[in-house]
Amino acid sequence: MSTKFNQKPTLKAIWQQLHWPNFKADSLGVQGALLRARKKQGEVIGQANALGLKGAQELIQSRYIQEVIATSAIEGEKLNLDSVRSSVFRKLGLFLVDDISPLDKKVDGLVNILQDALESRENDLDKEKLFQWHQALFPGAINSLARIRVGSFRDHEDPMQIISGRQGKETVHFTAPPSSRVEAEIKEFLDWFNKTRPNIQAATNSKIFETQMDGLTRAAIAHLWFETIHPFEDGNGRLGRAIVEMAMAQDARSGEKLYSLSEQMMANRSSYYDALNAAQHGNLDVSEWVIWFANSCELACEASCEVMKSAIKKSNFWAQHLHVQLNNRQKKIIQRLLDDGDGGFLGGLNAEKYMKITGSSKATASRDLSDLLKSKMLFSVGHGKALRYYISVVGWTHGLE
Repeated sequence: MSTKFNQKPTLKAIWQQLHWPNFKADSLGVQGALLRARKKQGEVIGQANALGLKGAQELIQSRYIQEVIATSAIEGEKLNLDSVRSSVFRKLGLFLVDDISPLDKKVDGLVNILQDALESRENDLDKEKLFQWHQALFPGAINSLARIRVGSFRDHEDPMQIISGRQGKETVHFTAPPSSRVEAEIKEFLDWFNKTRPNIQAATNSKIFETQMDGLTRAAIAHLWFETIHPFEDGNGRLGRAIVEMAMAQDARSGEKLYSLSEQMMANRSSYYDALNAAQHGNLDVSEWVIWFANSCELACEASCEVMKSAIKKSNFWAQHLHVQLNNRQKKIIQRLLDDGDGGFLGGLNAEKYMKITGSSKATASRDLSDLLKSKMLFSVGHGKALRYYISVVGWTHGLE
């Protein structure tokens, strides 16, 4: 998706509805979707506690990295994994022995936004904060395609539109409110967002929702509302997802990143855009959007649960073989096999692959592999040139069954 101006509008937008922005989200399907998502959230928390401090920290780091990569990938921008990893670890106050990545200001800016969204969860969100985030997205005030207005709302007279397709054959997906309305629209949005913050929500009377709102519903509404206003010339999607991160942290009353919604949105990118577009052109009953959002949260939690199940199996594997003395070559190959997961090391391990990965001779590779078989860290299948080695993790089949 991209943002352009002077295209012919399509369907009537939600912000043009008479009672905008008095949203409703109370269909029968909403409660079921929210309950399923909450159940999965509980499973993630339970498994994170079972992993212990070290395992949970590794999960947080991996989800943090995936969030940064995915929120940019949704917009069609591919970030360097090493740069993201380096920036995330620095932001978390951790040290990487093998860190040789140069500082990438754009990556660092996005990581700073995400961290600030989590750390500022107990504070109000204001337009100055939005401006700071926007400036962090575009260091040097230059977009990859064109110079844009950075650190302030759009002010052009032309319509702000979301389009796709080649030049001359564009499809207009959405037309945002005119620039002259942005200040007032954002003020109303921020007033609502701050008044409905979970720790103060029960003591206030929200203009938009008269009763206390579920935190996932609030996060879904916040994202839809912000994206509908589309207050900046560029970067609205990433900032809108940062607002989701803040809302989710407020709901959880924690800044720990246990799952990545953006990763799930990227995995279902077309569905994400379709659901958002449908909500932006529907009526003020946004139940279907909230259901989609809650389902995405459930799937994101399921993905984290799978990551943690794998981590628990790895932890149990190391505990089982705690007595085994390994050289650096063997440690490297075992860690590689664990990281690749069940069946992830395509075709299994053989002596030639061992030699290539570890830089060892054929005799050394054969001796190392023989020792790993004796320790029962590996098992073998086949004979001669077809001989393959697999790691002995309980529950892993390596596709051999």
